[in-house]
Amino acid sequence: MHEFSIVQALLDSCEQHARSVGANGISRVSIRIGALSGVEPALLATAFDTFKLDGRCANATLDMEIEPLRLDCNECGYQGEADGHRVLCPECQSPFTRVTGGEDMLLLQLELTDTASTNTDSPESNGSAIQ
Repeated sequence: MHEFSIVQALLDSCEQHARSVGANGISRVSIRIGALSGVEPALLATAFDTFKLDGRCANATLDMEIEPLRLDCNECGYQGEADGHRVLCPECQSPFTRVTGGEDMLLLQLELTDTASTNTDSPESNGSAIQ
């Protein structure tokens, strides 16, 4: 189950971000999981709750946003959501598509507590990919 190693990388990234701004704690971790990222959201949530016990994320909640698979069709020009996990164009059924979204897992935002500054939100404008 690779969710454990993904959660460890996520927690390490959260710790690094919090440490860099002098935060003693993290109250919320927001992530985006692509439908084709290979990450099972329920397993990830369980792993997060299991491994967060030490460190700045001990009291953090995990908010997950699921990003649907997005395609561009090279045949008919369709741009939009795929039909579930299928990479065929939902308009013309062409297999000549390009995946444009829904494959990544990104750290979107941290809510920090006990920081040296007055800003307790630390948004990630472009997101941080979790590998």
